[in-house]
Amino acid sequence: MPDAPRSKPSHPLGMTVYDLPTPSEVVQADAKRTAMGRLRMLLVLLICAAPVVASYFTYYVVRPEGRRNFGDLIEPVRALPDAKIQTLDGEPVLLPTLKGQWLLISVGGGACQVDCQQQLYLQRQILMGLGKDRARTEWVWLVSDDAEITSSILPGLKEATVLRVNPEVLAQWLQPAEGQQLQDHLYLVDPHGQWMMRFPAKLSTEGALKTKRDIERLLRAAASWDEAGR
Repeated sequence: MPDAPRSKPSHPLGMTVYDLPTPSEVVQADAKRTAMGRLRMLLVLLICAAPVVASYFTYYVVRPEGRRNFGDLIEPVRALPDAKIQTLDGEPVLLPTLKGQWLLISVGGGACQVDCQQQLYLQRQILMGLGKDRARTEWVWLVSDDAEITSSILPGLKEATVLRVNPEVLAQWLQPAEGQQLQDHLYLVDPHGQWMMRFPAKLSTEGALKTKRDIERLLRAAASWDEAGR
């Protein structure tokens, strides 16, 4: 038998119509997307910061092998103040431009007598003893007055960054231990510009070796995120 005739569709074109969202639904959807975007950004920031946090946690909290640090940890850390300083030639420099390296800092007057010269010598020896990690550090001498630099020490400062800083600026940032003066210590600043360690006053040769070991441990802990150069 021949096939029965098929019935014709009542409409030449079939269409599916979707309801448009209400204004409140649009607002809720936008808010949800914004919240998700912020969450993703926060996760990215946490992932980026994780190596820094982990290295500091390792040094400050875990302290492998039960070792104690020789220097005093500064808690909370203190950021480089946003202040102008000067090179020895009188050129203005912003203090935060020192960021990007581990800074081993000493402070003293331009006249720099015997104790000051010994401090500079030990400071240089500590950094030279770091070997391949020397490139991740910077030797900084902050001159806290307008006195002329003793000419006999200038040749030995060729590798140092020497800057004149107003004592008031220093007082807002660095601080000596109780009963000591600012020039009695060496100070360690991390690549983010945070002062985070102060070493005992008037270092001996033995104290300089202990200072070097502290810095070596910090550099090892920060190896996953810190690179040489600014």
